[in-house]
Amino acid sequence: MSTLTLPRSARSGDLRAGLPFALAALAVAGMSALLSGWAPLGFSIVTVFLFAGPHNWLELRYFMGRMPARWGRLRGYFLFAFAGILGLAGVYALLWASQYGAPPPQDQAEYERLSQSIFQSYAWWNTAFVLWVATLVHLRSRQNPRRDWGWIWPVGFLLIALTWLDPFTWSLAMVYAHPLVAFWVLDRELKPSKPAWRPAYHLVLCAVPLLLAVLWWRLASTPNLAGDGLVDRIARHAGSEILNNVSSHLLVATHTFLEMLHYGIWVVVIPLVAYRARPWKLDVPLARRSRAWRTGLLALLGIGVVIVLLLWGCFLANYPLTRDVYFTVALLHVLSEVPFLLRSL
Repeated sequence: MSTLTLPRSARSGDLRAGLPFALAALAVAGMSALLSGWAPLGFSIVTVFLFAGPHNWLELRYFMGRMPARWGRLRGYFLFAFAGILGLAGVYALLWASQYGAPPPQDQAEYERLSQSIFQSYAWWNTAFVLWVATLVHLRSRQNPRRDWGWIWPVGFLLIALTWLDPFTWSLAMVYAHPLVAFWVLDRELKPSKPAWRPAYHLVLCAVPLLLAVLWWRLASTPNLAGDGLVDRIARHAGSEILNNVSSHLLVATHTFLEMLHYGIWVVVIPLVAYRARPWKLDVPLARRSRAWRTGLLALLGIGVVIVLLLWGCFLANYPLTRDVYFTVALLHVLSEVPFLLRSL
């Protein structure tokens, strides 16, 4: 009996098959690094305005396609995942709202009490997040194909100890780690759909730290960014208050560069390699469950389009406030990536 073999161009070892994709990706990455270093504020503003909403809509569409029609034994896993996503995102939004626009402390004693309260609040949130992820990893390890992931508990408790030492640095690490998750998701999608692209894609990934090294070398000694309240907000989001000995120009450039790559993967590459139909055509298992489910999913995508349009309008009306609200609410999609990524392993 003959065995089915892939042609040489479809094997993962053939670098030439993915060369056009790699060259295009390197061009985008190089241009993103150049613009991030040369005009970090302007590039950050334009990037978030253009891609923040569409990339969240496309992520929603992607998650719909990865949801099984019937949960069966996965019911507990998904219920726990969604409870954590909504609960953690809701608590985080409340923490942000309680501090946004609050009057400054009147004296040193009030300042210390407020600082301690904020410290403990974020430490407890980070603790809940780590326990949620560790529990998801444990639940996933008991599903087929089973994994030996017992190490997650000692690692999780170590991370909890670290977050109680400095919860703000931990939160900043999440800000910078989140764009990197898109690289991992794309690699998982290339494996079944475009295996010939993976060697070239891995070379592109090797170029990312090199581009970051060039950015850090060129911008390490640059002065901090100066400007109005929007500049301060963008710099704080990039970690200027926590890493106050590092140039805010460097921090904003680094964060903007990684965010642009994150948006590029979700807006361009994932739809290219992961969708079996055009994104607005709902050919997914969950939509085939029943007419009611299909109608509900289409309505959800329609609401997503309305939200994208409203987000653009709000950006035009009040960019600083909308940016703050967006990066708070967008935690929903950050958390949503965890259970779906675990399911792909």
